[in-house]
Amino acid sequence: MSKPPLARYRTTNWSSYNASLREQGSLLVWVDKDMSWRAPRDGRTRRPAVFSDAAIQFCLSIKILFKLPLRQTSGMVASLLKLAGLDWPVPDFSTLCRRQKTLAYRRADGPLNLLVDSTGIKFLGDGEWQVRKHGVQGRRQWCKVHFAMDPTTSDIRAVEFTPSRDGDSPVLPDLLGQVPEDEQIGTVTADGAYDTRRCQTAILARKAIPIIPIRKNGRLWKDDSPAARARSETLRATRYYGRAFWKRWTGYHARSRIEAKMRCLNSFGERIMARDPDRQTAEIHIRIALMNRFNALGTAEIVRVA
Repeated sequence: MSKPPLARYRTTNWSSYNASLREQGSLLVWVDKDMSWRAPRDGRTRRPAVFSDAAIQFCLSIKILFKLPLRQTSGMVASLLKLAGLDWPVPDFSTLCRRQKTLAYRRADGPLNLLVDSTGIKFLGDGEWQVRKHGVQGRRQWCKVHFAMDPTTSDIRAVEFTPSRDGDSPVLPDLLGQVPEDEQIGTVTADGAYDTRRCQTAILARKAIPIIPIRKNGRLWKDDSPAARARSETLRATRYYGRAFWKRWTGYHARSRIEAKMRCLNSFGERIMARDPDRQTAEIHIRIALMNRFNALGTAEIVRVA
């Protein structure tokens, strides 16, 4: 039996998409003259901070965009401000290092469905080419980054950062907890690793529909909880119609979009520079903020033509 021909797709907004790609490469797009560069006084009896969180996040965004160490980051930011005609002071490398640990992460707004997955990112050890050519030399350490993505806007709406030994499913309730309680979640799509009672219960607690395939050795749960009943319906549908039809019917294959998003995360570098866990988390959050900013500038609109 021959395979069906591959589908063909076409981009319909090349003009605006090309403009957004050019804007992503502009240096001045990151400089906002209305930015609050200096930190406001908080009334506490201590040495006041000089730079605002927005200023620190701007500097660290430049650091990640161009894969710079902290000292070179200060020099490049000073050059950018000079080009923009702004006579602002520039934080030095020690200030950036210290403030990176306490930088708050600002979440996006808007209704969403969620695609959930995780990936690994290295923070210690040789690169892939070095390992392939000379073998593993010394330790190699990885961390896990867990995502929840809105497929409508391609924005990352929730992120968690854990050691590599931690599993995927225990993190899902924390990801859902990052979404405001008053925001409606329609569906949560994830792979079979999230087929657990904890995940099913957390999804139903947010009044969302879980789209999670049952594991191949999965059986009916004996209890009569809402999570067990919802999972039993999925299991019966999978057994009756088949796993392939169930995935097409529920739209499960949209999960491939978050796997493509993981490659965008690694485009900022195959490893993170920070060693301290809090600074590593801040660096991942800034990468996510940059990815969401690029989405806001414009994305390709692709339609199927055959």
